[in-house]
Amino acid sequence: MSAEPKVSVHPSPASLAAAVAARLITRLVDVQSERGTATVVLTGGSIATAALEAVVASPAHTAVDWATVHFWWGDERFLPADDPDRNAVQARSALLDRVAVDPTKIHEFGSTDDFPDEDAAAEDYAARLAAAADEERTDDDTTAQDPRLPRFDVLLLGVGPDAHVASLFPELGGIRVKGATTVGVADAPKPPPRRVSLTLEAITSAQEVWLSVSGSDKAGAVGLALAGAGHVQVPAAGARGQLKTLWLIDQDAAQKLPGRLIEHDDEHED
Repeated sequence: MSAEPKVSVHPSPASLAAAVAARLITRLVDVQSERGTATVVLTGGSIATAALEAVVASPAHTAVDWATVHFWWGDERFLPADDPDRNAVQARSALLDRVAVDPTKIHEFGSTDDFPDEDAAAEDYAARLAAAADEERTDDDTTAQDPRLPRFDVLLLGVGPDAHVASLFPELGGIRVKGATTVGVADAPKPPPRRVSLTLEAITSAQEVWLSVSGSDKAGAVGLALAGAGHVQVPAAGARGQLKTLWLIDQDAAQKLPGRLIEHDDEHED
């Protein structure tokens, strides 16, 4: 089962980033109140980075016990560990180096410093995901979860103009992968070509999937994804959470949406 998409439209990229931040803080607090810990899957891109910066800027961020939050990534560029184009480097600068996280709960994809190729990095990440799932089941019976994956409370995604999510691009091998949680990508049409990504199976295991999209160049991708296009041609169409699928977009990205899909923003929506 997966949740049908809901759409929330915001007037500007800045207001969109602030809304994502407010929702994330609220969701992490709620999950921690229920379970004692929480897990978020981060993404890259300008809106994602702005949202993480907005988290730190919000006085409410102190309500989160950051030391008990696990951080994973939906994808990564296969580059040296300190390359500024890596999603993890950007996330550290925007958030992780600015709040009291537990370094052992930050789970980055391996880099060219660690592995000979993207396939080896993908295999390593899959093994670490599986180990985290095993540990989680020991501490907290989550038998309903995919045994290969820990519980993902919130999984954040951006969407490209071609409707790619994570590093799963239209028609290419990554979006077609079944039976695996990670994939190495050697031929991404967006540079750099070498990447590592969660598969669609892993993405759709998340409790909640949030897609944050800004800009008129993304409007076509948003429209196609929400019109029910196939996920091989429009990967964003397949990105759905088990309990919630939330599209957080700005006015420019909403230009090709039918009005019936649009809801007014409500930061306290369950």
